[in-house]
Amino acid sequence: MNNVKRIAATAAIVTATLGLSACANMSGQDKNTAIGAGVGAVAGSVLTGGSPIGTVGGAAVGGVIGNQVQKPPR
Repeated sequence: MNNVKRIAATAAIVTATLGLSACANMSGQDKNTAIGAGVGAVAGSVLTGGSPIGTVGGAAVGGVIGNQVQKPPR
């Protein structure tokens, strides 16, 4: 059982590292879109009791809101 925990912890660290490194070259608007989608997905899931449609809908709405928060200067 100890090996399973060690493998799971290593996999979590690798996944987090790869996920965070993907955001290195993102613009502010791109980061806000990703954050909005993540928060929207969690909120949609909570509000609909874990419904996949609610989760996806929340992610879509949150992504749009996050995208519109900081528009690039023209």
